[in-house]
Amino acid sequence: MPLFRQSEARGKTEGEKRVVKKRKYRFKDSDHHATLTRLCLLSIAENMNDVWVRDYAQNYMDQYFFRYIMGPFSQLPSDLLEELLSLLASRRLVTRAALHLMLVPQLRHLSLGRCTGLVTSNLCAIIGARCQALLSLDLGGGVSVSSPVLQELLGSLANLRSLSLAGSMCDVRVLQTLPTQCPMLRHLDVSRCHHLNPVSLLFLSPKHPQSPGLPVLRSLLALDIGFGEWEEDGQATAAFLLLSLPWLERVALEALGEACVLLRDRDFHKVEEFICRTQMPDFRDLWTERGNGDNVTGMDKAEEESFSLSEATNSCLWIQDSEDEDEGESNRIEGACHDFTGAMASENTRGNGALKVQQEDSLKGVCLTLRLRQVQGVSFGSLGPLGQLCPDLSVLTLDYSEEEEAVSGDHLARVLARWSASLRSLTLRFPGPLSKMARSVAAVGASLTTLTLEGVRADGLDPLLRLLHSCPQLTTLTIHMEPPRMHQEEESEEEDREEDLHALPCLPRLSCLALNFAFDQRQKRTPMSWRSLKGALWALLRGAPLLETVSLVAAPCPLNPVFRLVLDHPAIPMRASQSPALQHLRDLNLARSDVSMATVSRLVAMDIPLSTLDLSGCWAVTLHDIRRLGDTMRRQKLHIKWT
Repeated sequence: MPLFRQSEARGKTEGEKRVVKKRKYRFKDSDHHATLTRLCLLSIAENMNDVWVRDYAQNYMDQYFFRYIMGPFSQLPSDLLEELLSLLASRRLVTRAALHLMLVPQLRHLSLGRCTGLVTSNLCAIIGARCQALLSLDLGGGVSVSSPVLQELLGSLANLRSLSLAGSMCDVRVLQTLPTQCPMLRHLDVSRCHHLNPVSLLFLSPKHPQSPGLPVLRSLLALDIGFGEWEEDGQATAAFLLLSLPWLERVALEALGEACVLLRDRDFHKVEEFICRTQMPDFRDLWTERGNGDNVTGMDKAEEESFSLSEATNSCLWIQDSEDEDEGESNRIEGACHDFTGAMASENTRGNGALKVQQEDSLKGVCLTLRLRQVQGVSFGSLGPLGQLCPDLSVLTLDYSEEEEAVSGDHLARVLARWSASLRSLTLRFPGPLSKMARSVAAVGASLTTLTLEGVRADGLDPLLRLLHSCPQLTTLTIHMEPPRMHQEEESEEEDREEDLHALPCLPRLSCLALNFAFDQRQKRTPMSWRSLKGALWALLRGAPLLETVSLVAAPCPLNPVFRLVLDHPAIPMRASQSPALQHLRDLNLARSDVSMATVSRLVAMDIPLSTLDLSGCWAVTLHDIRRLGDTMRRQKLHIKWT
């Protein structure tokens, strides 16, 4: 089917429509709430591989390089193309041929992070030729694309506003060319680019002597990149970027917390060697530019003294280098110059000392406030300086380090309370008891909509319940937890008392729940070491009618009683609505959990939009059960994972 000639495009498109009509799109009754646009895109996603993609792959893809393709997608607006690409990626239907057909000039946003295997040098050439109006591009994970290819591609995307090269082959050469090739770039992600080092990020600064920089950069993510040559490179680079990029709002940098300590203490003598080695401007000057204007006069005066001193020294050096005088006059001048140099050296020592004192004194009155709203790469110990510099944080990720073992939960709670009105998302990576973090989270819990805890250790049910009580507005809750180390005693099989269920807290606005437990790969079955968790799980599932995604990996309690309570028990948790449970559930992950096939069959048979079900490692579910379930649910397009 020739799709590439303007004169034949309309006729062939009509033929394609007739072919599509012969196939009836099958979708679940639960898709009745979907918009007509989405249903049309679902139909296209199902039919395109059998119609347009097959023809292109067989007749054109490897024989020709088309600058433009006049085909089925050349007239679609950008937003529909982006939604179709996202739909194909989520269902793992993106192929090289399909991607070629959808790379059209009107495309504004292109994300290939979920199909990194397709990102090649040839694809980059096609993107550069056809999609020069792109505003955002995500090539994260594209390890098959070399740095020169990235440079050539970015040279064609002058309108780019957002760029993700996370995990790619990006190196310092790419960063050097970004300011000239993509001068309007506002968001940059180069995390996990191990060919970069902290010093290479300085090319993004407009204060760099060899680069125009990206003065409007608002977001910079550069975690887990290569190491610098010197130990202080990470701290000094982060501090320099914070001072020289005034519009930064989202930052993820190594040693960001240490940079905040440096800026708060104004201990700039620690980075003097870094300044000399990299030829960067003095941090004191940058501080003055970013601070209040009240002390600029004092700094200007100090700078004038510095310039006068420099001019005198240069004049002396010019006399020393003069070759126009006779030997006697030269010796006389040289002797006078030697005396003057000695006097100037003594005066210079006193002058530099006085100048530094004046500079330090002038900096004391300068108040610096950063515009940062989202921060990653900060440790518990540097949270105080961060709070002084960034009073309006809304997203915060905290990492625990062994050196900060003495940091108490009460101290952390007091520092977090600075953002009790502004913080919306909090991530804590802490390999300690949940009870210690629960007190800290409570300081900002009332304003949180997203909470992530990684590495915490379960130490009883009460800390978890207190955590739920303190965060009533959560829409996303993610906890990666170590299960209790001691096995609890077997509980009786008696039905839970209804008044106890009523008292349990819930999260009525929750749409995404992930309560995943660490497990030992050598064990076939997960130990049931926390049976009292059943009530909390019931409250989370029953009290959140908006749930769309649920992940309960290696749950340390049987899940059959939990789902029986959710589906059969009339009790309702505290603050919960009367709405039915799990009516919006789309993705369910019960990997390595104790759940029976009877419970799974009951969930699948419900009138809910369930599309993915993960039963990996569920020892009570057999291959025969999965095949039988697949036969009964074949028409509902349910993707089941089981190993």
